[in-house]
Amino acid sequence: IRGKLEAELDIKFNGDLFHALFGSKPQEVSNISPEKIHIGHLREGQCGKTGSVICGHCTLGGQKCASKETVELDEENKSIRFKIIGGDFLDDYKSLSASCHVISMGEVTSVKWIFEFEKMHDDGPYPTKELDFLIAVTKDLEAHDLKA
Repeated sequence: IRGKLEAELDIKFNGDLFHALFGSKPQEVSNISPEKIHIGHLREGQCGKTGSVICGHCTLGGQKCASKETVELDEENKSIRFKIIGGDFLDDYKSLSASCHVISMGEVTSVKWIFEFEKMHDDGPYPTKELDFLIAVTKDLEAHDLKA
């Protein structure tokens, strides 16, 4: 089964900064949300450039998960796509990617997360906990920015 899950939320956070954090400064995301995202490592390419490969760990549902992903950046449209190419997330999916599109609207920024997936088994899980995880990280970034 192939599918797509989407969530859009409005946050009070600078859209350019949000895009830059996920696109070229993932280590800062792990500093802001260390209980969820652990340090990632650049494996190939240059941080902040399309085609780079990063490996990292996160805690999802109380379980530590590893991932290896390629990054595709579209600076003009402020979108980022993380294509999972290895790690624990592929236990349930033949393919999995997470995309983030940032739309600045004055003091409010709209963040749209999209998961595209193909399940390994028809009765396997949908990536709802992964989507909830990225929404929680987005809210952590917003809370950190509002405190600054």
